[in-house]
Amino acid sequence: MTTCGVPAREMAEELDVLLELPTTPDYSGAMNGLQVDHLGRVHGVAAAVDASLEAIEATVAAGANLLLVHHGLFWGGAQAVTGVHHRKLKTLLDHDVAVYAAHLPLDRHPVHGNNALLARALGLEPSGAWHEYKGVAIGVTADTDVATEELVARARTFAAPHGHHVVVAGATEGRRTRRVAICTGGGASSDSLRECLRIGADTLVTGEGPHHTAVEARELGLAVVYAGHYATETLGVRSLAAWVSARWGVPATMIDAPTGL
Repeated sequence: MTTCGVPAREMAEELDVLLELPTTPDYSGAMNGLQVDHLGRVHGVAAAVDASLEAIEATVAAGANLLLVHHGLFWGGAQAVTGVHHRKLKTLLDHDVAVYAAHLPLDRHPVHGNNALLARALGLEPSGAWHEYKGVAIGVTADTDVATEELVARARTFAAPHGHHVVVAGATEGRRTRRVAICTGGGASSDSLRECLRIGADTLVTGEGPHHTAVEARELGLAVVYAGHYATETLGVRSLAAWVSARWGVPATMIDAPTGL
């Protein structure tokens, strides 16, 4: 462990390597890495799923000056610095708070990744990878032999603290799950359901998906567990903040700002 007082840009350089940012493709709006720098040194880190105004204000209230997020500030592309966007940036700059974002790199990481951590939270061990984006696998698979209703119960226990009501599509009664495909966030789509069939997965655990995926799940003989976009993506930032805290000796705070989705 090094001493406290490292600038955010130095932390970011090490985080970029840890999360393999240079070699992980992502959506253009993700803008992975250090999104906002600061003039000082990091004396406290906060973690949140979204770079919302609520999360930024909570970071300031917690006395932290580095905010780690999964969904950063620039999902809408180029934006005029007005309204809430102005309030966010002004709050960050007035309080010298830096922002670091990691989207797909944090989904896919084998240690700090949302998918690997969700598998373990459900009592499963990742055994493979699936769901590629531009040639890079983002999700994980896990081989098991568990009653599907038991897996759903575990998902409900996981999601409950985040205020999310787990929804399940497809039959579960009397059914056993033998291969689970996991993709956090908005991982349910027509393509992902068909990919489940190709890789021999009988159950998909994800955050959310369009209405039609619930219909398709029943028709394809799959069970899809919608465990919450927000809930399933709290894991990575929490783990990353704990790593930063241990690595640099700064206190870490998890900011819980559920969206209901």
